[in-house]
Amino acid sequence: MGLLDGKKLLITGVLTDGSIAFHVARLAQEQGAEVVLTSFGRQFRLTQAIARRLPVEAPVVQLDVTSDEDLAALADRVREHTDHLDGVVHSIGFAPQSVMGGNFLAGQWADVATALEVSAFSLKSLAVAAQPLLSRGASVVGLTFDARYAWPVYDWMGVAKAAFESTARYLARDLGPQGVRVNLVSAGPIRTTAAKSIPGFETMEGGWPERAPLGWDVTNPEPTARAVAALLSDWFPATTGEIVHVDGGVHAMGL
Repeated sequence: MGLLDGKKLLITGVLTDGSIAFHVARLAQEQGAEVVLTSFGRQFRLTQAIARRLPVEAPVVQLDVTSDEDLAALADRVREHTDHLDGVVHSIGFAPQSVMGGNFLAGQWADVATALEVSAFSLKSLAVAAQPLLSRGASVVGLTFDARYAWPVYDWMGVAKAAFESTARYLARDLGPQGVRVNLVSAGPIRTTAAKSIPGFETMEGGWPERAPLGWDVTNPEPTARAVAALLSDWFPATTGEIVHVDGGVHAMGL
């Protein structure tokens, strides 16, 4: 038996085969889950192509998390492939480069608002859109980067991640009575396409392997994907509102 046998999962954020979400989808299928992916716009065909690299080609449904129309239609679009969901993975984040890379003080509200909507508010939007399909015992899992600290160059994306982490706690409160868990995985730096788009990302990853008691491979998303899979499984039935750190232990170390 696989860890996720029979589970029906909706996974966002699969853009390349280097995406953390891709490895979550791959691992989930290997552990017995059925997977539906989301994408939108110019990325849609790319996600469809990448979906063919999974162990089982996964269907892709349209979802722009900033579109009220797409959010309202999500449940019906997913129903074309499954009648319920046991899990949802939020792997969505974006901030204009004008509010990262040392531009904290120069950040303008319009660009900051974009970062907050796409990277934080979207967790609530996605959970509510999927809510009609969520079975009792379902799990919502998101990906974060430890928002307790002011990281070099992360700037307003760091603020968005702080809002994201708070949003997860409030969702855990409000979805808990329906038996739905909401947890996050806080990963160390991984060289995904999204990470490489952060100006000066190398200053965030610099020294991480040396500071991590367990060491850290910035090219390997597998440990993070395994943590997400574990939280999607039935092995954490009474855990919600939690942030699981998968960073080699850096979060527990003093500088």
